[in-house]
Amino acid sequence: MKKLTKSSDKQVLKVEKRVLLGKKINKLRKQGIVPSNIFGPEFKSTSISVDKKEFIKIYRVVRETGVVYLSLGKEEIPCLIKHLQKHPVTDVLLHIDFRKIDLTKKIETDVPVKTIGVSEAVTQKGGVLLLQSENLLVEALPQDIPHTIDIDISSIKELGQEIKVSDIVKSSKYLIKTSPEKVVVSVVAHKEESITPDTATAAPEVLTEAAVKEGEEGVIPTPEAGKGQAPVTGKAPTTDKTTATKQAKPEAVPTKK
Repeated sequence: MKKLTKSSDKQVLKVEKRVLLGKKINKLRKQGIVPSNIFGPEFKSTSISVDKKEFIKIYRVVRETGVVYLSLGKEEIPCLIKHLQKHPVTDVLLHIDFRKIDLTKKIETDVPVKTIGVSEAVTQKGGVLLLQSENLLVEALPQDIPHTIDIDISSIKELGQEIKVSDIVKSSKYLIKTSPEKVVVSVVAHKEESITPDTATAAPEVLTEAAVKEGEEGVIPTPEAGKGQAPVTGKAPTTDKTTATKQAKPEAVPTKK
């Protein structure tokens, strides 16, 4: 029904207008169809159906930065894949948003960064490579947008070195709009985690007056298991009556004869 055709670098995906909306679109998904939408400036938003298998084939080629031509009726609509909605658990493709573009006008879009080469600071000096910026903002004609921006890390030979946007080789086809001072890649020293055992002992528990009152209500803190102490049961400890009486008895006062 919907076939993918390839002509040199031109990627064409046949789609159909979609009538089913709302909860009914689950029927389409069970048939291997992905509910999708086309939108863009001076273009009426259109609901379409896309064959999932054919889309996956073309997505492997164009990703989010390549132009895909949606064959809808007698039209071929140039688009970028703007957004993919996936199920949060199963990762199944649920919906696709296509952004209609004008091939004669430059646009801005994010392009993923890809590191190439080998860094001596990593392989010989034990450094850790950090990718500080996964995407860079690029301005170009739609057909000139690169799939990735390659960063050669072989120039990083010492720990602490970094590559900024200003260090990237400029292209005549596109302009990187991200700040020139933005760090893209860096190599830092590897830090060993401390393996010293924690020998600090916990401070002894202090039985306060408030704790004793709680004990009178049956809430008595029990010692930790395996410490060699008998468990505390019953009511809170009471003061010996004899001792209490002796303590409470006032001191005798000698009387005059």
